[in-house]
Amino acid sequence: MQLLHSKIQGTGQPLLILHGYFGMGDNWKSQANNLSKKYEVHLIDQRNHGRSFHSDDFDYELLVEDLKNYVAHYKLESVHLLGHSMGGKTAMLFAVSYPEKVKSLLVADIAPKNYPPHHHQILEALNAVDFSKIKLRNEVDAVLKNYINEEGVRQFLLKNIYRKTKTELAFRFNLESLTENNSEVGEPLPAFAEFDGPTLFLKGGNSGYIAAEDEGQIKAHFSDSEIVTVKNAGHWLHAENPSDFLKEVEDFLSKHN
Repeated sequence: MQLLHSKIQGTGQPLLILHGYFGMGDNWKSQANNLSKKYEVHLIDQRNHGRSFHSDDFDYELLVEDLKNYVAHYKLESVHLLGHSMGGKTAMLFAVSYPEKVKSLLVADIAPKNYPPHHHQILEALNAVDFSKIKLRNEVDAVLKNYINEEGVRQFLLKNIYRKTKTELAFRFNLESLTENNSEVGEPLPAFAEFDGPTLFLKGGNSGYIAAEDEGQIKAHFSDSEIVTVKNAGHWLHAENPSDFLKEVEDFLSKHN
């Protein structure tokens, strides 16, 4: 069994945080610094991301089993679970699969529905980077700029660069597997899967990931759920409006301790 990499800080009830596609636990450092005053926060790197192991295989069933092994390894009885985007899909499937392990569920800007593959441009950009020729971070940015206009998206991706050797840069994520398995990221929650524990969906006010017509499906899967809009934020709501996002998370968690 391979164990997911994580950073653990604080004491109290365990709060596990799952990042999105191309992300890593480190993206949530500032939120963890606040939340760890009351909770034992686990910033987890999912497989093929961050410092966790690489694998050719990648789908939500595997991500859930990775998380189950992680929870068992640390002997966690019951956890608060927060997931963003792809991490939100993992969190939802974990909650319906192992409800006895989930004290409360928080899902950031993703619905249980199917999403058509829509990361082609990012994957094309990342695959255009040739680390045998590129030796500097700003040279990587120059390549990405040919495909991605939004500086915020490029900066998010550039956080994954590290020095593999003294002379060679690399991406932390497993680009080959993520490219091969891109269609898995949009997969829906299985029909009739239900979790009746307390659940909070947080959607970005400027994001289209959770639409009004998704609310019925959310309620069908998560009977004890509420949907809250974080204003002045898009899909990366925790980074774009951290104070409002954090307030909603803390208020919800305090009700379900």
